[in-house]
Amino acid sequence: MLNSVIVVDDEASIRAAVEQWLSLSGFEVQVFERGDACLAQLPAHFPGVVISDVRMPGIDGLQLLERLQQQDADLPVILLTGHGDVPMAVEAMRNGAYDFLEKPFTPQHLLGSLRRALEKRQLVLENRRLHEQADLKSRLEATLLGMSQGLQQLRRQVLELAGLPVNVLIRGETGSGKERVARCLHDFGPRADKPFVALNCAAIPETLFEAELFGHESGAFTGAQGKRIGKLEYANGGTVFLDEIESMPLAQQAKLLRVIQEQKLERLGANQSIAIDLRIIAATKPDLLEEARAGRFREDLAYRLNVAELRLAPLRERREDIPLLFEHFARHCAERLGRSAAPLDGAHMARLLAHDWPGNVRELANAAERHVLGLDAGASQALPESSSLGEQMEAFEAQCLRAALRQHHGEIKAVMQSLQLPRRTLNEKMQRHGLVREDFIERE
Repeated sequence: MLNSVIVVDDEASIRAAVEQWLSLSGFEVQVFERGDACLAQLPAHFPGVVISDVRMPGIDGLQLLERLQQQDADLPVILLTGHGDVPMAVEAMRNGAYDFLEKPFTPQHLLGSLRRALEKRQLVLENRRLHEQADLKSRLEATLLGMSQGLQQLRRQVLELAGLPVNVLIRGETGSGKERVARCLHDFGPRADKPFVALNCAAIPETLFEAELFGHESGAFTGAQGKRIGKLEYANGGTVFLDEIESMPLAQQAKLLRVIQEQKLERLGANQSIAIDLRIIAATKPDLLEEARAGRFREDLAYRLNVAELRLAPLRERREDIPLLFEHFARHCAERLGRSAAPLDGAHMARLLAHDWPGNVRELANAAERHVLGLDAGASQALPESSSLGEQMEAFEAQCLRAALRQHHGEIKAVMQSLQLPRRTLNEKMQRHGLVREDFIERE
């Protein structure tokens, strides 16, 4: 239950009495003598109620109400009025005030009105939270495409971790979308308006690594002309994404560990520490603990980075996502090039579903672009069939089931009619392919 209350009144005796009554009743109370002081210190999305006198010097209660409504139209405001101000207060309620209390009022009358206002505020904020969650989920579904259970679980994990101040380790094969997931962790969290700095550790020469990460002062080494801000310092307040973290030199691993532990860094050639606030998201293909056991990675850094771990399944383990991803890439490529993409026939789709995709999503995007350009030549050369006929038929059957379930929004009778399957056969096939009708039902 919310319990935050702001009281605005120019009479010290009224402020003291109301503050005492509410504090004794378990409310968190903040008092102001003037309306402008209240506006200056009112936090965004204030989770409570404002109680204000009507007649005050400077900004009066009605002006304060108007200004508060401009900031948050749903913020409950209770007005305190003298006898002659009652008609004015009634008009104010028509304009959005929650309630008015005529002086003198009893503590019971004030508490009753306040508790009702707080209940309303709680419902409004909960409704906002649910709408924001639904909006975030919708945006994430458009960013991390896929209907497979693994992708749905990944989206849930990203939404849960995005708002938490913890370092994350992303594991996945080349081309599986590790940087995109890292970007989602940043964009859907509280650091979204701060820098997101991506760095591929395998692409930096070892001799330049320290300067690239930590920056340097003028003259720190031969050729160091002028001061340079490093990537970590540049990302202050935001997120640093360290791809292929296993390639980081051991000497720099020790320095990165110190930065994580102390939230401070020193530029190369400097003696003064700089305080920074960073979230580290690292990505790797191998297991960092196995790398540590082999002496190629610091075990203590591996634990610091792996507070939470996300595993990205290779495309061959979520073949049901291939048609949706291929269509997405082909459509975007066609729009970019001003061309139209030829529709896929069943044989072409079967080859897509049968291919092992060693390059994962990146390879699929390339195949979609080649298709738009008319360079796939039926895809038989670009996409060799590495699975047996039975495996290809199973993959194609799963795709047909998903397409029908998606088209009919999980309505089993409609799917039965569309595919001309009896209920029992459809249930068996759905169970074999791990399909659940609830995953295809449209939600408001």
